[in-house]
Amino acid sequence: MTNLIRKCDGKPLRAAMKRRGLSAPKLAAATKDVDVTGRGISPATVYKVTGSGPSATDECRLRTAWLLTTAMDEPLQEHFDMPSVSTDTVERSTPHGDADPR
Repeated sequence: MTNLIRKCDGKPLRAAMKRRGLSAPKLAAATKDVDVTGRGISPATVYKVTGSGPSATDECRLRTAWLLTTAMDEPLQEHFDMPSVSTDTVERSTPHGDADPR
């Protein structure tokens, strides 16, 4: 599954939390309300995704991003970007099914 990348080192996420008066533990609790399984995400994960500094991360799973933004009633695309297209895939087949010329 593709991970999403938080925008601007998480500044928009932190600004949304501040506007709504949410601490990391309160936001974690709010994610349980919007999660159909009722699990939500942990306060540690909220700190990791919304924080700054060496313990913060720029990537998270789509589910995590969705729970965070939905709990704050914020559009996902204002806080996260999709990663750029990977160029790791290299075509290995021969054109038109031709035999290996070696």
